[in-house]
Amino acid sequence: MNNKNTAFKAFGAFVVKESKHILRDKRTMLILFGMPVVMMLLFGFAISTDVRNVRTVAVTTQMDNLTSRIITALDASEYFTITNHVATPEDAERLIRNQEADIAIVFSNDFASKHNGVQIIADAVNPNMAQQYYTYVSQIIMTHVMASVKTKTAISTTPQNIVSVKYLYNPQMLSAYNFVPGIIGMLLMLICAMMTSISIAKEKERGTMEVLLVSPVRPLMIIVAKAVPYLGLAFAILSTILLMAKFILGVPLQGNILLIFGLSGIYILLALSLGLLISIVAKTQLVALLVSAMILMMPTIMLSGMMFPIESMPKILQYVAAILPPQYYISAMRKLMIMGVGVTSITKEIGILSVMALVLLTVALKKFNKRLE
Repeated sequence: MNNKNTAFKAFGAFVVKESKHILRDKRTMLILFGMPVVMMLLFGFAISTDVRNVRTVAVTTQMDNLTSRIITALDASEYFTITNHVATPEDAERLIRNQEADIAIVFSNDFASKHNGVQIIADAVNPNMAQQYYTYVSQIIMTHVMASVKTKTAISTTPQNIVSVKYLYNPQMLSAYNFVPGIIGMLLMLICAMMTSISIAKEKERGTMEVLLVSPVRPLMIIVAKAVPYLGLAFAILSTILLMAKFILGVPLQGNILLIFGLSGIYILLALSLGLLISIVAKTQLVALLVSAMILMMPTIMLSGMMFPIESMPKILQYVAAILPPQYYISAMRKLMIMGVGVTSITKEIGILSVMALVLLTVALKKFNKRLE
C-alpha cells in the first residue's frame, strides 16, 4: 500500500512539474492558445468562400418594372454591387475580361412577360466561386419572378425554368459552418500529437530522459504524466474554439455538449497516442516537428474533408483518407454542431476512432517498452 501511495504521489508530482513547465514557457502557451484564435479568425473572416460585394454588370436594352426591381434587389444585397449598366453582352464581357467586373446579368427584351431569358456571364477562373455567383443570382431572380407572378390577376404564360431552392442547416451558406469543425479536428491533432512528441523528444535530446527513467516511478507513468497536461490544455483549447465559434462566428452548437466533449476525448486520446509513437522514432525536437508536420498537417488539411469533399477525390486518395482519423472526427463534429444529431447518428465515427485510438495506444506502448528493454 505504501509503495502504491508513494508511486501515486510521485506520479502526481510529475504531472504538476510538467504542467508548471508548460505554463512557464510563454512561447509554448502563445502557440497553444494563439494559433487556435488566429486560425479561427482567419478561416472565419479572412479566408472565406462566402459571396460578398461581387462587382456586377446589368445588361438591359429596356428597363421594365420587374427588371428594375431585380437589379435594385441585387444592388441592395450584401452579395452584389451593381457597378455598370450596359446595353449589350459584348460590353459586359469586355468589362469582365478587363477585370472591371466579376459577373454580368443579361436580361432579354421580353423578360418581364415571359419570365425567362436571363443569361449570366461570370468570371470562372475560380469555378467554385462562379457557381456560387450563379446560385445567389438565381435565388434573387426567382424570388422576384415568383412574387410578380402571384400579384398578377391574369397570366399569359407559365414561368419556365424557375426552381425553388432550400438549404438545410446552413440557409445563409456561411463557410464558417464548414471550416470550424475542420479547424477543431486539425488543431487538436496538431497540438496533442505534435506537442507531446516534441516534449518527449526534448527530454531525450537534453539527456534528461535517462534521469527520469531511473526514478522510482515506472517509465510508462512518466510518459503518461507528460501527456496529462496536454490533455487538459486540449480541452481548454476546445472550449475556447467552441466559444469563439458560437459567439463570434455565429456557428451553432445544436448537439449535446457532453457528447461533443466525449467524442473529442476519444480523439484527443488518439492524438496523444500518435504523439507518443512519433516520439519513439524521433531523437530530436526538430525530427519530431518534421515528422509531425509531414504525417499530420498536410494530410489533415488536404485529405480530411475539411476543405475538399472526399467523394470528389480520386479513388487512391479516398483510400488514403479512409485511414486518417481527422476525417471521422470532423464528420462527426459537423453532425453534432450543425445538425444537432444524437449519439446513434455518429456510432460509426465513434467506433472507428475508438478502434484507432486503441490500436495506436497499444502499438506505441509496446514499442516504448521494447525500446526501454
